[in-house]
Amino acid sequence: MQVNREQIFVGVDGGGTKCRARLFSSADLVLGTGLGGPANPYHGKEQAQASILRAVEMAMADAGLNAGIEDLIVGAGLAGVNLPSVFQSMSEWKHPFKKMYLTTDLHIACLGAHLSDEGAVLVAGTGSCGYSYVNGKALMVGGHGFPCGDQGSGAWMGLAAVRAVLLAHDGLGMQTSLSDYIERHLGAGGEMIVDKLGAAKSNDFAEFAQFVFEAAEHGDEIATHILREGAEYLSDVADKLWQTNPGRMSLIGGLSERIMPWLKTSVTAHLSKPISQPEFGAVYFAKQRYSLES
Repeated sequence: MQVNREQIFVGVDGGGTKCRARLFSSADLVLGTGLGGPANPYHGKEQAQASILRAVEMAMADAGLNAGIEDLIVGAGLAGVNLPSVFQSMSEWKHPFKKMYLTTDLHIACLGAHLSDEGAVLVAGTGSCGYSYVNGKALMVGGHGFPCGDQGSGAWMGLAAVRAVLLAHDGLGMQTSLSDYIERHLGAGGEMIVDKLGAAKSNDFAEFAQFVFEAAEHGDEIATHILREGAEYLSDVADKLWQTNPGRMSLIGGLSERIMPWLKTSVTAHLSKPISQPEFGAVYFAKQRYSLES
């Protein structure tokens, strides 16, 4: 595939566990996709840079490109760069691309969801938060990270489930079918659960979220309480975002479909389906910036 007749753009969506890159033609056709490792520079700038390069190289191979990486214009939305010091550090990267435009992963998710400069997203995945971008101003609600915040997220649900199981084991809490789910998953019960989870991270706890939904669907009171509490928080975040008048809001993240029925109907009635993916939002952002420079 020859690329010298048109500019190739790359959208990068970098998070704490993986990095996805997609190559787009100037006419917004997807040419190739690649995956890399963790790309949150707050947890390691060098790792994030290596993951971005790996994902882009894989996307180029997937597209069968015979051009150099130095011809690419990259839009990169990364977790962690909402912190000024992290943004500055990543901005100083002597990357090999023709251009690289940097913003947050939430910003590109919002741009992709609405294909517009304005909008809002309610995120329910391993973590949770709300984000709106209106009149050039960004507002983030929540997103304080696990275990300090991220209510309504998969990690938060998983931790709440483990706590409930341990209370039930000690005879201090209501018995719950979550005990069976989690003990079977870990191959351990009682205090051995603590031993198994001694080095667990947010994504490890998020694996238990599926059990919370399944138990609640079978009438488990503890699981139902966890979901109601999480959904109430997410609904409150949505109400806060609507105060910025974003015009359009989407629910995104790995738990979006399962948590939707638990949200307030006043919230779900006004949600819109995401139009596109975060990687396209990153390209949308890069095209805007490149056009202004040109």
